[in-house]
Amino acid sequence: MADQTLTPPEALTTRHSSPAVPAARYRRPTLDEMNLSVGKRVRLTRLLYEHGPGGGTLLVLPIDQGLEHGPVDFFQNPEALDPDFQFRLALEGNFSAIALHIGLAQKFLPRYAGRVPLILKINGKTAIPSDAQAFSPLTATVEDAVRLGADAVGYTLYVGSPAQDRDIAQANQVRSDCERFGMPLVIWAYPRGEAVAKKGGRDSLYAIDYAARVAQEIGADVVKLNYPVPSEKDRESPPPYNELELSPEEAFRKVVRSAGRTLVLVSGGEKVGDEQMLTKVRSSMEAGATGIIFGRNLWQRHYPEALAMSREIHRIFREYAQGGA
Repeated sequence: MADQTLTPPEALTTRHSSPAVPAARYRRPTLDEMNLSVGKRVRLTRLLYEHGPGGGTLLVLPIDQGLEHGPVDFFQNPEALDPDFQFRLALEGNFSAIALHIGLAQKFLPRYAGRVPLILKINGKTAIPSDAQAFSPLTATVEDAVRLGADAVGYTLYVGSPAQDRDIAQANQVRSDCERFGMPLVIWAYPRGEAVAKKGGRDSLYAIDYAARVAQEIGADVVKLNYPVPSEKDRESPPPYNELELSPEEAFRKVVRSAGRTLVLVSGGEKVGDEQMLTKVRSSMEAGATGIIFGRNLWQRHYPEALAMSREIHRIFREYAQGGA
């Protein structure tokens, strides 16, 4: 296996040492290195090389927020309340896939079948109760994904939640079904719960780095992660995280290494300005991410602007194309 510019833990910058994480670009794992079944490889090849920007990258448009957040996310751009808006953007903006729940897939996918690849989100919850006991029950099955012609399934795992025993057990059953049907598993790895809040918070490097490793450990083929956000709460993280002094880019490079041979998708989060969004895209790819999964940052814009931004992302992705599978 070729060198991936791995950095030993002792080389990470702390308050007591000076070396920084090297800025060399981290090579993404290949499909060969991921040891995939034939079915998984066929589906991931379609997503990585035959749709979207190609070149081994992923540009995913999620619209699972209607369940997770409610209709509030559509107030900023009311035309996006109609899922046909996102399907049209995914098609005309040449996305690798669209990610959504079964109800929207059954009602809106037929018109775009064969032209917009599907990642079927198969669990979820509402934002009405607190995240203190976060857990997302199943809303669909891997067999539903096969029936709908999906190229992957998405599963949210709340790392650190008091309900993680049920969550990991449910994820294991989904993983087993994915193996049986040759379906790639994309895990939305989100740190949640009181214990996480007391150890630096859900956006800390400690929490997100841990989530990346958990996703690889339980069998994810792709993991969706947030970008670590530095704050004063980082001092509450367990050692040695509470002593690390890394830039956001260095921190995310460490997260990508923790994901290992699991492909990394970066979550967009709340809508930000154009320059900030494109900077996040570039720094994510530079750190070794396979791609991005941006929803609100695209479909909360009016359609012409959203389409233009998707083309800007394509332009950046071309610089990070990686030949072969």
